[in-house]
Amino acid sequence: MTSKLIENDINCLGDYVEKAFQRYGDKPAFHCLGQTYSFAQIEQKSRALACWFQQSTSLNAGDRIVIQLPNLVQYPIAAYAAMRAGLIIVNTNPLYTPREMAHQFKDSGAKAIVILDSLLPKLAAVKDQTAIETVLVTKADDLLTGLKNTYQDGDCFNSALTFGEAMALQPRIENSLDDVCVLQYTGGTTGVSKGASLTHRNIIANAAQTRHTLGACCQPAQEIFICPLPLYHIYAFSVNMMLFFGQGNLNVLITNPRDLDEFVATIKPFKFTGFAGINTLFVGLCHHQEFKSLDFSKLKLTISGGTTLTIAAAKIWQQVTGCTVTEGYGLSETAPVVCMNEPGNEQIGSIGRPLIETTVEIWDLKNNPVADGEEGELVIKGPQLMQGYWNMPAETEKVIINGFFKTGDIATKRPNGCIKIVDRLKDMIIVSGFNVYPNEVEEVLVSYPGVLEAAVVGQTDERTGERVCAFISVEGDLNQDKLQAYCKEQLTGYKVPKVIEVLDVIPKSTVGKILRRELRKS
Repeated sequence: MTSKLIENDINCLGDYVEKAFQRYGDKPAFHCLGQTYSFAQIEQKSRALACWFQQSTSLNAGDRIVIQLPNLVQYPIAAYAAMRAGLIIVNTNPLYTPREMAHQFKDSGAKAIVILDSLLPKLAAVKDQTAIETVLVTKADDLLTGLKNTYQDGDCFNSALTFGEAMALQPRIENSLDDVCVLQYTGGTTGVSKGASLTHRNIIANAAQTRHTLGACCQPAQEIFICPLPLYHIYAFSVNMMLFFGQGNLNVLITNPRDLDEFVATIKPFKFTGFAGINTLFVGLCHHQEFKSLDFSKLKLTISGGTTLTIAAAKIWQQVTGCTVTEGYGLSETAPVVCMNEPGNEQIGSIGRPLIETTVEIWDLKNNPVADGEEGELVIKGPQLMQGYWNMPAETEKVIINGFFKTGDIATKRPNGCIKIVDRLKDMIIVSGFNVYPNEVEEVLVSYPGVLEAAVVGQTDERTGERVCAFISVEGDLNQDKLQAYCKEQLTGYKVPKVIEVLDVIPKSTVGKILRRELRKS
């Protein structure tokens, strides 16, 4: 689907970021680890790295490159360099286990990776199973020290920048807005992680759509946005690294949002105007004494996404900061924003109205629209909708019907046009804004000796929104501590079951399907 919001001279993300570089030059673009980098500095470093990709590796336009970093300035440098070199970005969580990394790297066919030095042992465990040839390694403080470290199985980030500075950027192969530029992996009810194939059009259009809704809260080159959410997540990738950056604004990157003392110390010098977060972060900060004493006089926009905003979280945030919380809704498959409340006119308990150029319908089980006010599955059509799942046409056909994407979420439309999410058709669990797919956890559990069956559900948790709870049936004696340790080896921390309960029989339907709804009542 085309979009009238995309400027005529922009044909790809490379054009998009280069236009921002040209427009905003010496304006501040990113702040991290005590250092602020201008648009001109990010342009120079991303151009140098793009030259290295083009002229010192075997990479060609269209090849996939993994970026597996926390929130460091190296992330946008690497991402913008990949865009300028015509590569396809594969966003990857640095907390992933080797098993999770192996699947994503193999499925994407990635030929290169930009990785934090501390993650090299995990990469070494799976690299032979992948097509990765180029490994670019960075330490968190590389840009501060300028040191050129030597790695046995990879190239140094700083050395690559030095190499590229002496080179000229080669012209990009002509891109179409409908070419794939990002693979954003998401889980599924089948337990198989799928790569949402996002195009240049998807991401550029969604930045423009979101900007339209934010209105006066996103003025060019005037805003300072706090970015604690990880850039590998589609939420921060699109909103902070594309939209806010494209408007010439400063993003303050928080490398470790769990360290609230350091978090508050980092943002204290700034009269920030915007903040993106989730429930648990809002509540945690509002109970932090030093945070309460910050200067909130310029704060005019707080965005919530990734998980449902609770009334309690919205209330305490407004009490402490004086700013309301604007809740939005999106998915990896929609690059990501679909609906959003209007800043200052929030309808708490709803996800707001569809963005401009976005069509939202609510369907019954036969894929027919229901009457307004009735519940059904939320479906979406718009220029932000993915091309499909990477190399999975059968899975794509299941979820895109007549141009509409079936979200798996049950919703209803209010008389004022706002959409309310009622429940999830899928059994996905959301822990602190991160998606956990039960089948993936169940597969790990049943791969452990002695576990016969497993069922995983989400249960309410005051701190994280939901927690992962597992129910298993076993053969003989089983050491739960060892099973828990095994899960920690195989799964990222937020996916590890907080509770594992042994049952004689796991409840099932007459056709043998596990009844998760019965387990949620336990």
